[in-house]
Amino acid sequence: MKRRYQCNVLCGMALGCLLHVPSSLWAELPVDTLDNVIGEVTVEARRVSAVVSALQPEQRMERGEMEALGLHGVADAVKRFAGTTVRDYGGIGGLKTVSVRSLGAAHTAVSYDGVTVSNCQAGQIDVGRFSLDNVEALSLAVGQQSDLLQPARAYASAAMLDIRTRQPQFAEGRKDVWQVKLSGGSFGYFAPSFRYARRLGGHTSVMVEGDYMRADGIYPFELKNGRQTTTEHRRNSDICTWHAEGNLYHTFADSSRLAAKCYFYRSERGLPGAVILYNPTANERLWDENFFTQFTYDKCFSPTWQLRASVKYNHAWNRYEDTNVKYEGGLQRDVHRQDEYYLSATVLWKPSPTLSVALAQDGAVNTLLNNIDDRPNPKRLTSLTALNAVCHLGNVRLSAGAVATFTTDEVERGEAPADRKKLSPMLALNWRPWSSEAFYLRALYKNTFRVPTFSDLYYRRSGNTALKPEDAQELNLGLTWSLRPFASVEELNLTVDGYYNKVEDKIVAFPSVYVWRMRNYGEVEIGGVDATLAATVRIGRQLKLHINGSYTWQRAVDVTDSGAKNYKDQLPYTPRHSGNGSLLLETPWLHVGYTVMAVGKRYFLEQNMAANEVPSYLEHSLTLSHTFRWGGRHSLRVQGELVNLTDEQYEVIKYYPMAGRSWRVSGSWEF
Repeated sequence: MKRRYQCNVLCGMALGCLLHVPSSLWAELPVDTLDNVIGEVTVEARRVSAVVSALQPEQRMERGEMEALGLHGVADAVKRFAGTTVRDYGGIGGLKTVSVRSLGAAHTAVSYDGVTVSNCQAGQIDVGRFSLDNVEALSLAVGQQSDLLQPARAYASAAMLDIRTRQPQFAEGRKDVWQVKLSGGSFGYFAPSFRYARRLGGHTSVMVEGDYMRADGIYPFELKNGRQTTTEHRRNSDICTWHAEGNLYHTFADSSRLAAKCYFYRSERGLPGAVILYNPTANERLWDENFFTQFTYDKCFSPTWQLRASVKYNHAWNRYEDTNVKYEGGLQRDVHRQDEYYLSATVLWKPSPTLSVALAQDGAVNTLLNNIDDRPNPKRLTSLTALNAVCHLGNVRLSAGAVATFTTDEVERGEAPADRKKLSPMLALNWRPWSSEAFYLRALYKNTFRVPTFSDLYYRRSGNTALKPEDAQELNLGLTWSLRPFASVEELNLTVDGYYNKVEDKIVAFPSVYVWRMRNYGEVEIGGVDATLAATVRIGRQLKLHINGSYTWQRAVDVTDSGAKNYKDQLPYTPRHSGNGSLLLETPWLHVGYTVMAVGKRYFLEQNMAANEVPSYLEHSLTLSHTFRWGGRHSLRVQGELVNLTDEQYEVIKYYPMAGRSWRVSGSWEF
């Protein structure tokens, strides 16, 4: 990035004379001499990507890239990040959870516009419910994000997926903006949406948006039975969702800012279940409802002191039904309601340009009600306190901190577990050996503490109040480099990180669509390497090519019992090799995007034997798009996508076949 500074000649010369010229000579120096000493000075510098200079490993994807590659959901985008595992139970309505570096989905916090999303019942967030239509940027950080003004929950997690939604943007002279979008595609997919933003005076703006999506989810797949292969169709995989959101943004006279959000989501879906030979029946249904309202206040008292405070109320409800003769009365119905009251405040102190200190305090009250016999109706009180500091010492940045966790449970029936409390430290280092090169070496150590969820402890079919919390240690050593080897290469960013994680009393969720089977795995060791590449190449005056790729090698093994059959075997559903790549060609006439995702073989049970193997797969997708503009305020973006263009037949979870080749088209009109 070039920055041009025009120096004022008279002031610059006057300052030089005050410093270096005796006062007598200064009195004798003619004014016209000053006018000819220093001319225009141009300072050129290339902006270093935040991903390259970050203290901790961080990956980021912007809205333009996600649109051009034809990504529709947050889960589709997260799959492109190195070191992530997205468990997908198939179909458009399948549940999707994110695990980073095999630590488990419960160790990955999800933040929505700066406030964490919670699920005290299962501890895992279904990212499949988040559309990308209103998302401005996605970022995934290992350890924690670089922003010190974050809640203590973010500091307490092993990884953070941050979702930032679009904020109103008004062209000069305009007070409102409309956007309507319509999408359709294979398997009955139909999804209209709208967005409306309006400016109320010079300091306030509001935005409302909503979307609807339905699909029958009936897609073909190949079923192998010995030497025989037949074509079957996935049943009971339909989904219907509604989502609405309202936002208010206000800037006060003292420049402090308030952001308020109301969010509502409701879905009804079929759960197709595992494929069983000669038994295609699937009658499981799931209804989900989620409402939350959150307020975030930012105040800068001075260059030294800043405050960010958040308050949130979250309500979640779900109903699960299964019709089967094995149940009394032929029907099993489980209804759960969870509520959370959450408060967070973070104070940032900058006593000097080289030192920043943040103190974050979170408090939460969680309750769970259900229709289970002898239900415990648990209530959990949680306190999280995080202290973090970042110090700049020349070309070295050092970050250190600790998180204090305290939880206590109360139950109406049964026995509550003992209180949980832990102090978890963190230390990170970033060193730039040469000021002339955007080359960095970084190191990270972090300890995280994962308390069992309500389902882990109290669920009637798998609950265990004696379940131990997980204790995870993270070590990371990496290097990053941003360079420009040729004039045609506008940017080339490389990152390589090696890591070692150790988890004691790991709680493993074995695959089931609704009832998670939990157990303490004992001790798990995880080692691996994440590598990413991002480049932008200018081809002539009108063409630009964006290249992105990532690769992960991972060894995640159980080391609990040296005499066990699965000792040092790879954990279930953890591939040794995985990666992805994308090419995006920008032309004045058409944008062309291509992506490929590769996942190596995995095992769906603890023992790594051929009978438990899940085969590797490659998935290719192609996207074509163009934006028409007219009248100064109108734009129409038309896009077509071909997903899994080679019609690869594969499974992410054993016995849950994914869809083969499919297509989507969409049109988005902004005015």
